[in-house]
Amino acid sequence: TTPPLSSLWAVGDLAHRRLSILDLSAAGRQPMSSASGRYVIVFNGEIYNHLEIRRELEATGSAPTWRGHADTETLLAAIEHWGNEATLKKISGMFAFALWDRDRSELFLARDRMGEKPLYYGVHKGVFLFGSEIKAIKCNPAFDGEIDRDSLSLFFRFNYIPAPFSVFKGIYKLPPGSFLTVRQDDLITGLAKPISYWSFIDVAEKARLNPFEGSDLEAVKALDAVLKRAIGRQMLADVPLGAFLSGGIDSSTVVALMQAQSRIPVKTFTVGFHDQQHNEAAHAKAVAAHLGTEHHEFFVTAQEAMDVIPLLPHLYDEPFSDSSQIPTFLVSKLTRRHVTVSLSGDGGDELFGGYNRYFGTQTWWNRIKAVPMPMRQLISQLLRISKLERWAFVSSRVGSKLQKLQGVLEVKNNSDLYPFFVTHWSAADQLVIGARGHDSIATNPNFSFENLVEQMMALDAMTYLPDDILVKVDRAAMGVSLETRVPLLDPEVVEFAWRLPMDLKIRGGSGKWILKKLLHNYVPSALVDRPKQGFAIPLAQWLRGPLRPWAESLLDERKLKGFGYLDHKLVRKRWSEHLAGTYNWAFLLWDVLMFQAWFEQEAASRSQNNRDIRV
Repeated sequence: TTPPLSSLWAVGDLAHRRLSILDLSAAGRQPMSSASGRYVIVFNGEIYNHLEIRRELEATGSAPTWRGHADTETLLAAIEHWGNEATLKKISGMFAFALWDRDRSELFLARDRMGEKPLYYGVHKGVFLFGSEIKAIKCNPAFDGEIDRDSLSLFFRFNYIPAPFSVFKGIYKLPPGSFLTVRQDDLITGLAKPISYWSFIDVAEKARLNPFEGSDLEAVKALDAVLKRAIGRQMLADVPLGAFLSGGIDSSTVVALMQAQSRIPVKTFTVGFHDQQHNEAAHAKAVAAHLGTEHHEFFVTAQEAMDVIPLLPHLYDEPFSDSSQIPTFLVSKLTRRHVTVSLSGDGGDELFGGYNRYFGTQTWWNRIKAVPMPMRQLISQLLRISKLERWAFVSSRVGSKLQKLQGVLEVKNNSDLYPFFVTHWSAADQLVIGARGHDSIATNPNFSFENLVEQMMALDAMTYLPDDILVKVDRAAMGVSLETRVPLLDPEVVEFAWRLPMDLKIRGGSGKWILKKLLHNYVPSALVDRPKQGFAIPLAQWLRGPLRPWAESLLDERKLKGFGYLDHKLVRKRWSEHLAGTYNWAFLLWDVLMFQAWFEQEAASRSQNNRDIRV
């Protein structure tokens, strides 16, 4: 965490709280000065190719006298030799850093390519504020703290607030793959826009112009080599290291390739639920046994999972409502008892076509659009008033699918399909009082692929992945002082994945074909070939059962009115329908509950500091 400067140009201090991973000695401490003394850095993350960069600096005679073996020192030496932007293009890793240039009196902020590490910034009352977390920024007396209603409407639409926005006006997320230079005059004239040093779309488009043209077998072998290199780089640590293992394709592949490169059993971790519908522990245990890992599992009761809920507003800093944040925190907590670094399988769905919405989408849409819009609207209306109520009582899963079908029938064109699939509250601007809504890449992309599925995968990689999946994992893990690494998002892996033809990803009505074929070289297909389950909790049942008193308190009509942000009638209607079993509104209600819980905690904190939130 990097607390903000109270006055950057007057004080010139940087602050850092370090989770030591490489070089545990005093030589790795931060803030760290460069060899010449020109630069001072605070750096969150890891540079996985820093040893290669050291060798390159040494080969050209440009290396300083090394004080230790921390990647932070390597980063500083690279910046002194190549400069800021050139260094960003050379390094491979996950990072957010702030670099102070003493010669130029400039602050340079940068974030990694895929957005694994967070970085917030903004100007309040003439003071430039920045930090890895909003809670650090809030420590500064200049922080204003006015809630952005337009950002809230995005939150209720997507269950997260997408970059560059945050829940507070004037506080922004630095976009992935970009940097920002700040000078003293900028506080008067206004900050410049962040500059992109790496573009996912550019990489994807160039890769598709240079497709992989080998056989299926050659593609599997090539992917194996690419992934082994990425995973091998990310196994570098001076502290105990392990991996999350759910038993699914992605995490099993990462663990298999870790074990193939390790002389000792890899430590693996999973959490399970006694509710078998949401339990993957048995699958993970079987994979671990076959690979010979040192496996640890922890079965969670409903009460233990619910005990996490009061921690969520503090962990995530702003409203965030991906309910798998609960098991993610629990597996992180279990893992931290044994290791300090854990590799994760995140990213496989976005790169290799794993989400259900990808399968047969183009064919399915071609059939839907052939039906005239008036007829589709009529069918949708009939589903709304009859079938949904009947099926929701029989099966919440069937009911949810019918709800999706009812909505998609009203989609006008294929450009509206992606926003439909990822939308929670379709009328988010009406739900949030006074909201007009921000523009978002997810709703208004400035790029287009001829293939509808590729378009959806690219949007997921640029929005859902960095702003939901990676946020969920990073905040949960860092909340227990655990570093997580995501080798599937190594730049070499990302580029190679986009060179692969679509039929190597989606084949026979299912996704991640090539990852499965690779994994079958290490794990029998019977252990991993099963329907995608996800990392979920029985949220719908809990809201009607053990969580109901807590939810009732936050959804109380007087409280909703008193907070003044949400249409209380609409919220109460959804809550009543969910309790009655007429509809399964679990995810929409979780959005509201996470906002209400966050706001309640925020208001209490401000009250203690005698600083009211402006409504």
